[in-house]
Amino acid sequence: MILLAAATLAALPSLAQAAETRCGWISNPTPRNWWLDDRDKTWVIMTQGPDDQEPEGMDLIPDISEKEYVRTNGNYGYACACLSVETDGDERITSIISFRQLKLSQCRNDKALKFKG
Repeated sequence: MILLAAATLAALPSLAQAAETRCGWISNPTPRNWWLDDRDKTWVIMTQGPDDQEPEGMDLIPDISEKEYVRTNGNYGYACACLSVETDGDERITSIISFRQLKLSQCRNDKALKFKG
């Protein structure tokens, strides 16, 4: 019984995805289109269209235009942020656990990020 419980507990970490902290440019260029460009790649958060899959926790992203923000298309644009997320390991953010918007200068001064605007 104890060995079975120990084996079950040992298997649990492999079943759960680990949250990752991803920081960079969060872009919302048009309705329902969201990306995060960090030091590693561009992560798809959500896209408009037939493959439109809103990740769990999308409601944690507030109106990013209420803080430091660059407008590029009417009410749409980009900001700097850190998100705790789960990914598919490839290109898509599958779950948002937390969101924190940063000053634009933090992303602009990060040499690992491609400069936006």
